Amino acid sequence: MSIHKEVKRITTHILQEMKQSGEKISMLTAYDYSMATVLDDAGLDVLLVGDSASNVMAGHETTLPITLDQMIYHAQGVVRGATRAFVVVDLPFGSYQGNSKEALSSAIRIMKESGAHGVKLEGGTEVVDSIQRIITAGIPVMGHLGLTPQSIYKFGTYTVRAKGEAEAEKLKVDAQALQDAGCFAVVLEKIPAALAKEVSESLHIPVIGIGAGPHCDGQVLVVNDMIGLTKGFKPRFLRQYINLYDGILDAAKAYIKDVKANDFPNEKEQY
Repeated sequence: MSIHKEVKRITTHILQEMKQSGEKISMLTAYDYSMATVLDDAGLDVLLVGDSASNVMAGHETTLPITLDQMIYHAQGVVRGATRAFVVVDLPFGSYQGNSKEALSSAIRIMKESGAHGVKLEGGTEVVDSIQRIITAGIPVMGHLGLTPQSIYKFGTYTVRAKGEAEAEKLKVDAQALQDAGCFAVVLEKIPAALAKEVSESLHIPVIGIGAGPHCDGQVLVVNDMIGLTKGFKPRFLRQYINLYDGILDAAKAYIKDVKANDFPNEKEQY
């Protein structure tokens, strides 16, 4: 049972308290008002307006094509639908890398134009300047290490990261750097469970895992994957709680059948 069931709004302070008390943090992605309303009613702690919208909403192969304007559009709907959850928005590819001034202006636009509560960006020591500049402006930042999808062309594959000792060591250094820079939380994606456990225990900020085992302070999934809307995507770390793809498919087929047979609308369904 959540100790924060009755709070008006989840905050970074509450997320920190949850880590300290050992209460796991629940987080899912959301990209529109309707879904945000449902997830907020369910009691999710954090809603992430992920740049995964590039894949699941727009049909792109990677997260790279989505723009800052598009992220703000998705975030606006989610913020309107979420009255309790803490809403975090991904800074999209190209809106923060290598230029802390641009990173700050991107983050400010997201906060001003969407009303979100924080931003998330990928990378370790190389983005610390950007993170510090954004936090100095009063904007909460969530980090993201491990498999960082915006760097997919560098990795060349979506396989598990940090299996080797060198990459694992760098991840630990990066995680500490993100905490030192002032991040309020960090996402670890697709890394060995033992490494995620070590990082979670070494940091005092919450660590949210996706494909990073059970020892993180919380978990996040892409909502479209979790509810079975994405066809044929079944990585090991995904637990599908409902199969909406087949459910909607069957409903649409039944609708077509009724329309063709002139069975819909019937007498009760007209004015």
